[in-house]
Amino acid sequence: MKKAVILLSGGLDSTTVLAIAKAQGYEPYALSFRYGQRHSVELESAQRVAQAMQVKEHVIADINLRAFGGSALTADIDVPKGRDTATMETSIPVTYVPARNTIFLSFALGWAEVLEAQHIFLGINALDYSGYPDCRPAFIAAFETMANLATKTGVEGNKLSIHSPLIQMSKADIIRKGLELGVDYSLTSSCYDPAADGRPCGQCDSCQLRAKGFAEAGIADPLLLHYDQA
Repeated sequence: MKKAVILLSGGLDSTTVLAIAKAQGYEPYALSFRYGQRHSVELESAQRVAQAMQVKEHVIADINLRAFGGSALTADIDVPKGRDTATMETSIPVTYVPARNTIFLSFALGWAEVLEAQHIFLGINALDYSGYPDCRPAFIAAFETMANLATKTGVEGNKLSIHSPLIQMSKADIIRKGLELGVDYSLTSSCYDPAADGRPCGQCDSCQLRAKGFAEAGIADPLLLHYDQA
């Protein structure tokens, strides 16, 4: 099997990408980050997903992005609540973590080289998203070019590929694809500001985009059903 490093946040998109990589015959090595984010709920979800989906190895790397701050996820800044989806598309929100995907992909690139893996998967999306600049196709293309210039693997002619299979999919289509592949979305978490027990706030951008996706897919969110039944 071809080895692949999968960036796994524990959210809906990255979990779907893990399922896609497995379905395509890749041996998955999951990489998550404890980066100084405001809560650990998503990381706990990543651990559940990695175990349930039987990844080859799951590494949680420590990076202290809270040392820089600059985001509602890594500093004492309130998470925006109740914004409509049209507003989300007009500006880059304060939940954007400066250079986060570049940093995460750099770590993934280092581990891929150690594993002799030529494939990295991540769950970024350029349709139903909050306007982050590092979720665009141009960014992925540029990073892949850089990766092949900056590594021993790339220089020796073993091309590294960055896969972003969800990048042009709507959230509803992502959910449909995941369900087709047997993803259990009750294991995932998308909320920027969950309660202590992990219950999503329902009002942050990520919660609203998730709700929109399930509504458009015509499916109840199993995560909410899980909390309603608890």
